[in-house]
Amino acid sequence: MKTSNKPLYCLIIALMAGASMNAQFLKKLAKKAESAAERTIERRVENETSKKTDQALDSILEPGSGGKQAPNTNPQDNETPPNTDSGSMGSPDTGKSGQPTAKSITVYSKFDYVPGDKLLFFDDFANDFIGDFPSKWNTNGSGEVVTIDQLPQKWLEFIPGYGIYYLPNIPDLPEEYTIEFDLLTNGIDGQTSSTAGMEVILSDDKNFEKGDHHVEAFIPVGQYALFSIGLRNHSREGGTTINSDVKADIREAVLNRPHISIAVNKARFRLWVNEEKYVDIPKMVPEHKLTSLKFNVNGIQDGKEQIFISNLKVAEGGVDLRRKLISEGKVSTNGILFDVGSANIQPQSMGIILQISQVLKQETAMKLNIVGHTDSDGSDESNLKLSKERAEAVKNALVSVYGISSDRLSSEGKGESAPVGDNSTPAGKAQNRRVEFIKI
Repeated sequence: MKTSNKPLYCLIIALMAGASMNAQFLKKLAKKAESAAERTIERRVENETSKKTDQALDSILEPGSGGKQAPNTNPQDNETPPNTDSGSMGSPDTGKSGQPTAKSITVYSKFDYVPGDKLLFFDDFANDFIGDFPSKWNTNGSGEVVTIDQLPQKWLEFIPGYGIYYLPNIPDLPEEYTIEFDLLTNGIDGQTSSTAGMEVILSDDKNFEKGDHHVEAFIPVGQYALFSIGLRNHSREGGTTINSDVKADIREAVLNRPHISIAVNKARFRLWVNEEKYVDIPKMVPEHKLTSLKFNVNGIQDGKEQIFISNLKVAEGGVDLRRKLISEGKVSTNGILFDVGSANIQPQSMGIILQISQVLKQETAMKLNIVGHTDSDGSDESNLKLSKERAEAVKNALVSVYGISSDRLSSEGKGESAPVGDNSTPAGKAQNRRVEFIKI
């Protein structure tokens, strides 16, 4: 009998089809497993990123700030002129504790900037609410007060877009004065525009214009090349006589919260970034009196790049203390600054100590008593102790940095016992926190 092979063929075909389907199934299963693994990785990355983002936001935003993001930086808890509980920027040469190191003091030993001694304006935004535009300022642009990381002070963020920021209630600028502020950047990198930076404008206009007579100094923040400090002046009669760029590689400085110092002595204009003097032009400022200080931010990408300032101080003076000490036998200054609650001298203060050392080297028979004063924040006992330590720190700087013999110097502290200003205001506190040098 002839046997049919049809069932065998059917079985073979079925097995082959099954194998093919099984292979396809396994392939699909493998793809699904691969996709599932990718999704798992993505979710874990997203979760970790979300956690870190939340942690960063929690650390840099104060509750009620409206979710405004500020840079996540490592703070340096230095003191600002009017408030012992506030922070000010330090130099890049700081130790792990955030305190200036001996190296930074030495670097600043040739720093010849001397701040004015009669306070005209100060703002650390201590009395402003987070998210508000500061009450002492005015603008035709936009900005808001924010807190940043663990830094104790507040900052004004300039929102990108054309806008002038100025101080409507500041007294008319005198012939000789100084300007200081801390500058902070975030999101600045190699893609930042070459036009990105801050303009500091001295003007005879009381509103939002540059005026018939003005001076402009542009501080660049871009990183991908060396961008110079731009300088320009203008007078109605003579037009623009200075329109130039001063070579200044400040790229590293602008990433590390630099301290900007400006001195105007009649027509002379000088500008420092940290301890480096980059601008010194004898005939920069027009003869006409410039009354207003203004700021403008250029070239910043909204949502990515940010510029902030804090601790803006404008003071009349900034003149040579040496002649006054020799002629009058006594000088008092609030330009020597210290870290919060400590006797560590901020290195930007070394210009004053340098001048005192020059007097002592010239007047070899002179002896000085150094007297420290504080404001009324804190207890009487702690302020007395702190003032003594700060006076001793100035004495030690004269000895260790400038080589003055210690037997020519004495020091004492008077704490808050001898105020010269109102301790209920930031400006008054700034006046009270001072160091005196008295000939003995």
